[in-house]
Amino acid sequence: MKWLTVVPAYGKDYKSQKEVLEAYHSGKDFLISDVSHRGGSYISKREHPEDVHLTVRYGNGMRVHVIKPAERLKNLKK
Repeated sequence: MKWLTVVPAYGKDYKSQKEVLEAYHSGKDFLISDVSHRGGSYISKREHPEDVHLTVRYGNGMRVHVIKPAERLKNLKK
């Protein structure tokens, strides 16, 4: 299983896990901050690879939520 660390894109920040999940499921962009994996690129639910866990840092980088590959399929819009 692979892991990517991401942060909210475009200077945004979220205060709660609920806000993170709402943004993710609505297709908002996140900035990949993992230097070893395309650091500086953007990713959203549509580009989320099936075999990758996303570690989302929010709350001024002090909090973490992991979005597992199975979560990617939840409410997936085509």
